[in-house]
Amino acid sequence: MGLDKNLEVSRRTFLTGSLAGLAAVGVPSWFAKEAEASDLDKLSFQSRKIGANDTIQVGVIGPGGSKGGFRQGLNDTRAIAGQKGVKIVAACDVEAQHLKEACDTFGPDCKGYKDFRDLLARKDIDAVVIGTPDHWHTYIAIAAMKSGKDVYCEKPLTLTIGEGKKIVQVWKETKRVFQTGSQQRSDARFRLACELVRNGRIGRVTRVQANLPGGPEGGPFPVKPVPSDFDWDMWLGPAFKTDFVPERTHGSFRYWLEYSGGMMTDWGAHHNDIAQWGLGMDRSGPLRIEASGKGPNPGYNCYNTFPEFAVDYTYPGGIILHTTNQGENGVLFTGDEGWIFVSRGRIGASDQKLIDEPLPKDAIKLYESNHHAQNFVDCIRSRKHPICDAEIGHRSVSVCHLGNISLRLGGRRLDWDPVKEEFVGDAEANQYINRGRRAPWGI
Repeated sequence: MGLDKNLEVSRRTFLTGSLAGLAAVGVPSWFAKEAEASDLDKLSFQSRKIGANDTIQVGVIGPGGSKGGFRQGLNDTRAIAGQKGVKIVAACDVEAQHLKEACDTFGPDCKGYKDFRDLLARKDIDAVVIGTPDHWHTYIAIAAMKSGKDVYCEKPLTLTIGEGKKIVQVWKETKRVFQTGSQQRSDARFRLACELVRNGRIGRVTRVQANLPGGPEGGPFPVKPVPSDFDWDMWLGPAFKTDFVPERTHGSFRYWLEYSGGMMTDWGAHHNDIAQWGLGMDRSGPLRIEASGKGPNPGYNCYNTFPEFAVDYTYPGGIILHTTNQGENGVLFTGDEGWIFVSRGRIGASDQKLIDEPLPKDAIKLYESNHHAQNFVDCIRSRKHPICDAEIGHRSVSVCHLGNISLRLGGRRLDWDPVKEEFVGDAEANQYINRGRRAPWGI
């Protein structure tokens, strides 16, 4: 089962958009004008200094490359490099070709490293971009924050709920600027949809549906020799040691629970994030989870995430978030007075008037960002929270992890305490909140 290539919309498209194009992406003129006026106010951040050195120096850890088709770290770093007063001075990758591509991209002042700890030891680096596979995010993010770096970390933010709790703890202790790479928050269509929902445009919300892609099935895959330019042991890091299988790496790492969570976390971290934003629950979570799905292929060296799934999350007030691999990719908010659908390609409603009629002057306004990378850079200068800070990123991917845990436990109903962040009366389920880590990569 392959992925629909039309769904693989380049995230660079989100990062390189301009205010002039807001109307062209389907948002009404009243909303575009408000965004433009507000964005002009933000330009004052550009005149502020971040200390004696006016240039923000950035390193990228795990840029990826053309080999294997996974290069999100490189794409995000390019977007950040395009902001005024930013210089990319370092890159780190466990694959020599990927490292060379990154250094070639950012020029002779970009120094290459094989070990991210050497990069983090540099006192002249202000911020890092983390584009590694998911199982590395937490350790590197914590190390970066503790070494005084601000962090832009790709989504899904963590491999487990316990990791997210640790990231949030260190983020609060270190007071670093932390942006999760959930770029949909910086897309005007998604913000408009959430503002309309939050202001009661569709009445009382009863149901939200997050439609994700399905995942592939495959394996068993053969063991092969480790390429000479690839540090396989370092790539594994905190994950358990195993023989080299090419399908465990590059873009397909997503389909192994050892390193990621399948489409449930890869796209769920986007669409479940928007669902929670629209519900005003982006620093909390559901109360109950119940799932069903098609299990992965049995056996070793097979993809082991769930290719098909349907998860019902119950939120306060009885609101249901239904996350599934069926339907048009996007998020559908349904209320007792209509519905609003939003995706990367369009925003629509049961009645176009729900979108076209301006909100009142006293309406609830959500955090506005029209450029995810610029928002990160602006916040490095201002020391304000970005639009998708560490806690929001953690809470959004926690929803995805909860769905996967229910699936792994046969789909049984689980009760969740979003304050304590633990399952209620279910010791077996609570064992999935954390996961063992290979030495020396404990957190």
